[in-house]
Amino acid sequence: MNISSSLLIALCLFTLSPALRADQNLPDIGDSSGGVVSPEFERRLGQAVMREVRRYAAMVEDPEVDSYIQSIGYRLVANSDDNRLPFVFFVIKDPVINAFAAPGGVVGVNSGVIINAQTESELAGVLAHEISHVTQHHMARTYEAASKLSMPTAAALVGAILLALVNPEAAQAALTIISGASTQYQINFTRSNEEEADRVGMQLLARSGFDPQGMPNFFERLLQASRYQYKAPEFLLTHPLTTERIADSRARAEQYEFRHRQNSVSFNLVRAKLTASSFSDPNDAVEYFEEKLLTGFPDITSARYGYVIALMSAKRFQSAAQQLDTLLQEDPENSAYLIAAAKLASEQHDFDKAVALYKKTALLYPNYRPVVLGLAQAYLDSGRPGEARDLLVDYTRDYSSDLIYYDLLSQAEARSDSPVEAGIAKAEYYYLSGDTQLAIDRLKFAQLEYTPDYYQSERIKARLEQLEYELSLEKKLKL
Repeated sequence: MNISSSLLIALCLFTLSPALRADQNLPDIGDSSGGVVSPEFERRLGQAVMREVRRYAAMVEDPEVDSYIQSIGYRLVANSDDNRLPFVFFVIKDPVINAFAAPGGVVGVNSGVIINAQTESELAGVLAHEISHVTQHHMARTYEAASKLSMPTAAALVGAILLALVNPEAAQAALTIISGASTQYQINFTRSNEEEADRVGMQLLARSGFDPQGMPNFFERLLQASRYQYKAPEFLLTHPLTTERIADSRARAEQYEFRHRQNSVSFNLVRAKLTASSFSDPNDAVEYFEEKLLTGFPDITSARYGYVIALMSAKRFQSAAQQLDTLLQEDPENSAYLIAAAKLASEQHDFDKAVALYKKTALLYPNYRPVVLGLAQAYLDSGRPGEARDLLVDYTRDYSSDLIYYDLLSQAEARSDSPVEAGIAKAEYYYLSGDTQLAIDRLKFAQLEYTPDYYQSERIKARLEQLEYELSLEKKLKL
């Protein structure tokens, strides 16, 4: 993943510069605990990282995958000692095994982690480790520690650490400009962070009902694999592992009551779906799952589901339908199978059937985000934008919205001859994408180009005030 280093270095320079910190118009970035960075600044720093990730990384835009990783992440957060932070969990489409945490509750995991995890507890172990970096405020403490160094060295040091979150190789190059003593200082500091994240993450695993052995099991397999590879897994570059550290982690896990936890159906199916989409050629994915089915793969159900996803990607719809029928006969109320059947109908341009299948699934799983968004898309595909709009508007009365939601809503409003509402929705899409200026421009365009009624006009004015304030802070904070 190629992330721009200039933004992150600028963030560090701003935070460490007394002249810039003296600006009286900025929000307080002091920390009552004695650190340098406030929760507000951490939040904005996390937003900056998210903008870079969205700009340069291929995020998995699949509501089922997203809902799954959020469910595991929030389950862990709910059992942490500091669950007031607004966390964001997402999956990056990258087979490389890596994960990172950034300030403000931003936790990213590569699809390679999910594909290579043998158990759900192993995946949860990776997430628990990253969550602990956030809840223990390691980034804020890094700023505090770096402030004890000279200004140029501190700026380079923190910049390299930030860069390591998203681009380990670039971070390694950045570290070469720092003196040996300062490099050792950074190594010692991040090592203590890693050890603390292991300890706190282990507690999270146990409290959340996962097997604490999932963490050392995953780390140990990575370390073993690295001995037979020319290049170590990227995870090991950002999370240095030693046999001593793994032994400590395993000993700590053994202090908890043994609990064998079977993988959830969702874990197995999401893993199969990501595996199918990891092949550049869908026909290679088809062959992969055909071999799994022929050789008696232990989890035959998830292998068949991965086969369905691969067949659909390869446009072999008849074969996909036959395999789906087998799955639905075994479990006719499984949401993943029903959604796959609805998507298959859409691929074959049978949009009425797709709508019917989504409606059936919605009765079984009310307000399940993948079903709501899928049904909205099916309504749009079948030329029923008004129903798509009503569905989406009703959904957000009780549930939060996201990029996909606002993209669909803007389409539904535009096709329903509501250009003002379409502009308002598109502005929110741009804002969540990380482009506050474009969001402002879109609102102003809707305000001037069309004729908003009184209530729309007031909503636009209020939102413009909020976004313009956000933009001014972004500029002052060099975000």
